[in-house]
Amino acid sequence: MKDPSDKDAILVLEDGTVYRGGAYGHRGRTTGEIVFATGMTGYQETLTDPSYDRQIVVQTFPHIGNTGINHEDPESSRIWVSGYVVRDPSPVASNWRSTGSLEPELDAQGIVGIRGIDTRSLVRHLRSAGVMRAGIFSGVELAEAPSSDALVDIVRSTPPMKGLSLYDEVSTGESYTVEPCGEHEGEEPLFTVAAVDLGIKSMTPHRLAERGCRVHVVPSTSALDDIASLHPDGVFFSNGPGDPEQADPEVDLLRHVLDAGYPFFGICFGNQLLGRALGFGTYKLKFGHRGINQPVKDLTTGKVEITAHNHGFAVDAPVGDPVTAPYGQGRYGRVRVSHVDLNDDVVEGLMCLDIPAFSVQYHPEAAAGPHDAAYLFDRFVDLMRTSKEGNVNA
Repeated sequence: MKDPSDKDAILVLEDGTVYRGGAYGHRGRTTGEIVFATGMTGYQETLTDPSYDRQIVVQTFPHIGNTGINHEDPESSRIWVSGYVVRDPSPVASNWRSTGSLEPELDAQGIVGIRGIDTRSLVRHLRSAGVMRAGIFSGVELAEAPSSDALVDIVRSTPPMKGLSLYDEVSTGESYTVEPCGEHEGEEPLFTVAAVDLGIKSMTPHRLAERGCRVHVVPSTSALDDIASLHPDGVFFSNGPGDPEQADPEVDLLRHVLDAGYPFFGICFGNQLLGRALGFGTYKLKFGHRGINQPVKDLTTGKVEITAHNHGFAVDAPVGDPVTAPYGQGRYGRVRVSHVDLNDDVVEGLMCLDIPAFSVQYHPEAAAGPHDAAYLFDRFVDLMRTSKEGNVNA
């Protein structure tokens, strides 16, 4: 390699593909699984989504940073992506809500990025070859690198996403509560929800709070006794990073929740865990779904929704007529696939017919993104109401 300057950066894929560009954000080294997100808006929500833990994110939309950053849109308390790849970052931030520019925030939080590369070429390569491990190198890390081959070796020493258990490292350390808001602000809660944080986005408890729910967000290490002590009307499992096959403790917890009869709703990682709890398998997608423009069909209504996604794993369950859940010789009764992605027929939702439980693989809280799937929070509220009224009548 020729001697780099402080403004240079290099992106190296595990298959040996190299892209050279400019340094963006923090100077240094980062590695992780490289994935691409297709949203034209919402880059701040993407950066702060805990589901992107240990992933380098490529933005397919070329112009990033034009609205700056603010204190209202983050989905968590920090940026979680391992690295950031953009084509053409905006030199100025212009928005009435902006409190700063994107690049200084990336630098302050130690996020190594690269700019000015052909992101169309990169995404076409990832769609063909599949997502893989990658590394971004700049500053001293690039200047002292002996060769591109040495950087490839560093990338290949990074643990692959398949086999990683990550939800514990993004979960909250302590429980906290989100009170009813919007038209229900200041009122007694209509329902109480225990939300297990596996990488929860801040908009999710907010959507429940808008519907009159008091939401207790609890750590991933919580046991059934911890949940039961809250006297919840329903239990929620959130989105999160990593391989669902490495989440046996959470699958066991979910089975205890189902056995106890709590109405259950899961999103993303929570959908994969419900699939596993019911006895289905999960598998890694070639390049995943990440963006705010995925068409999904609700098989229970026939309605097609444009939805927000962020997942690299999916549930392996049969589409069509209801089947008996494999786990425990039909212990949980019948289940059917409720939603499918119209791009590739990937399972996007599960609905149990004999117990009060359902889940979706995508993100109905949709911030930023479409609101087509917001009805799913109403469906959960209706499930809790029906269960509560049934218990009262009993």
